[in-house]
Amino acid sequence: MMDPCSIHQVRISIPDRESFLWKIRKITESRRVHIILLDADRMAGRGHVQSALMHAFRAREKGWMISGRVEVEALLYAAGSRQIVQGAKFGIHEGENRVYLCICPDNRAAWEDLGGLCSPADNEDWETLSPEKITRLCELFSITPQELEVCGVERLPELVIERVALLEVSR
Repeated sequence: MMDPCSIHQVRISIPDRESFLWKIRKITESRRVHIILLDADRMAGRGHVQSALMHAFRAREKGWMISGRVEVEALLYAAGSRQIVQGAKFGIHEGENRVYLCICPDNRAAWEDLGGLCSPADNEDWETLSPEKITRLCELFSITPQELEVCGVERLPELVIERVALLEVSR
């Protein structure tokens, strides 16, 4: 497994998605890192991010990847889906984005290169789940009201992470 990734909470305004991704690719090539951008509004917190990264890099290491790139693989694990279309929904979009920006392996120079493209939001609480986010996560991960009732809403992030792990089992 590779060195640990750094995970940053950032806000990004993206007028042109392709242009933005081109800039990210230039940084990844020059710094020899993977930069993975996960939509915080679809993630059940930092544990969900860490789980998606761990599974994606393990799939690469074991030769199990569904996609050709570990960045896409992380999106698939984040979504708990084998479908690229579903995984892509967990990435960035044009407009305002709240993003978990992951640099793998951690690389200070890459983080500095990204400085002009995003605003740090590490002081914001992205772990507390609003009623809207709870509803969205239940829809995205097919978590039933019965499951939520049995486990309790405080365990929703664990249910999501379980769905992420199930993707590996369903290969």
